[in-house]
Amino acid sequence: MANSTMTQTSNTGSHGAPRYAGWIGKVAGSSLYQMTIGLVANSRRARLVLLLVLPLTWIVMLHIGPIYQMARISLMSTYPAPPVGGVDYTLDNYLLFFQEPLYFIPFIRSLIFALVVTTVTLLVVYPVAYYVAKVVKPRNRTRALLLLLVPFWAGEIIRTFSVIMLLANRGAVNVLLREFGFIDRPIPMLYTYFSLSFGVVYLISLYMLLPLYSAIEKIPVSLIDAASDLGAGPFQRFRRVILPLSRDGIVSGCSLVYLTSVGVFAAPLLLGGPNTVIFPEIIATLFHGSSDKWPEGAAFSVIMLAVSLSTVGLFMRIVGGRSVRLM
Repeated sequence: MANSTMTQTSNTGSHGAPRYAGWIGKVAGSSLYQMTIGLVANSRRARLVLLLVLPLTWIVMLHIGPIYQMARISLMSTYPAPPVGGVDYTLDNYLLFFQEPLYFIPFIRSLIFALVVTTVTLLVVYPVAYYVAKVVKPRNRTRALLLLLVPFWAGEIIRTFSVIMLLANRGAVNVLLREFGFIDRPIPMLYTYFSLSFGVVYLISLYMLLPLYSAIEKIPVSLIDAASDLGAGPFQRFRRVILPLSRDGIVSGCSLVYLTSVGVFAAPLLLGGPNTVIFPEIIATLFHGSSDKWPEGAAFSVIMLAVSLSTVGLFMRIVGGRSVRLM
């Protein structure tokens, strides 16, 4: 008992801090170390603060800070503020959104567009995720998933131009249809809602694939086999077992796809036409147009952010319930 006490005392300092042998012990025992790193290493509260500094700084500087600045600009009558006379705050920038159909209609169009894209992406990607998670053999799943991820290694602009080359009048689709004799002249598919929706679904399908794959892969095969042994057909097994157990993946994927598609900007510029103008393009025009209307653009951005987050929160509450979590 005495020997163990002596050993413990020899391995710890006077304040309970560990002692080390060799040059490490000399550094740890120096006054400079004790006044700098030692203060953090020996204090649980200091270690906790040190761990929280970086993520909190990241969140405040890159997330909360820009949103706060945007909300502040949205209440200003002019921006930048005049050097003389101070800043006048007003709600006219928000009222303009409801007074002008030129702004309100594209906003509703963007919400409907995001809802349609989210639904189509779910219907297209769910069978793919199920096939990779349950049909492909476990040793080949990583390869199959890697093949699906390879196109997303390219940039968004490159993938957008690939959609243009696919759907153009002389693109791959029209060439194949003409070679097989289905058409005599090219079908105009570009600069329509079809090309825009097709391109956005292709660009953001990864945000649906990964949450769905993660949720479906976790479903025990024994539950599906048990349902089959009890007489459940394929549709019943899907509706009663697979679909409820993959609910977290569906909610997470739909939320990510909706939030991404409602604010998509590059694809509408390249794939859309004059009849497919959506709200992010209106906001960009206010920020970058010849008439500098930053307060109006900031107000519209705040409205779009609030409505998008509220819609997703309501969807998660209704479909996901209390147990849902983003993957």
